[in-house]
Amino acid sequence: MNILIVEDDEAIANLIKINLIAEGYDCVCAYDGKAGADYIEKYPYDLILLDIMLPEINGYELLEYIKPLGTPVIFITAKGNVEERIRGLRLGADDYIVKPFQVGELIARVESLLRRYGKVNKKLTFADVEIDMVSRTVSKNGIVVDLTVKEFDLLVELVQNKNVALYRDRLYEKIWGEVFMGDTRTLDSHIQRLRRKLNWEKYIKTVFRIGYRLEEGQ
Repeated sequence: MNILIVEDDEAIANLIKINLIAEGYDCVCAYDGKAGADYIEKYPYDLILLDIMLPEINGYELLEYIKPLGTPVIFITAKGNVEERIRGLRLGADDYIVKPFQVGELIARVESLLRRYGKVNKKLTFADVEIDMVSRTVSKNGIVVDLTVKEFDLLVELVQNKNVALYRDRLYEKIWGEVFMGDTRTLDSHIQRLRRKLNWEKYIKTVFRIGYRLEEGQ
């Protein structure tokens, strides 16, 4: 899926780009509103991340140009007051995230919005593992790994939130669809099986008193 990042702070734009590419998205950056408009005119995008305070053409004006295309938009801006958020949403933005923000939160919002529009990343990759979201198969170094339904769902949740500490109660309720009652044995046993089947002891970390985090091995 193709994502356009329109952000005049090149460091922020490139940081977003690097992290989205790592998630399997194709990204391009525009550092002012005019360049953003040129990209939008020439190429179709699945999602646009749009700063408000841009040189040449500001984000509000650019949004007016984007709306007829039906492309989902997330505003990224330092303007965090309620009035600005309301204005952006009323003009047609689908979501709004305020600087400074955690990259993990931005990625989660991107994924949520793409799902809402029926645009799903068909494959996820992390380290030596590839996840096919359509066939619900997992392969490690090209060899299929047999996972249960819950193990697959848990793996996807970890990969989609890599480098983020996930609370046990959140994980349990998301994967099992039940209220977490404090018993961690079911979740913990699934985590142990995932570690063993994927040989991911160095990737799936236990976070003391919180839960688990998927991170690059040292």
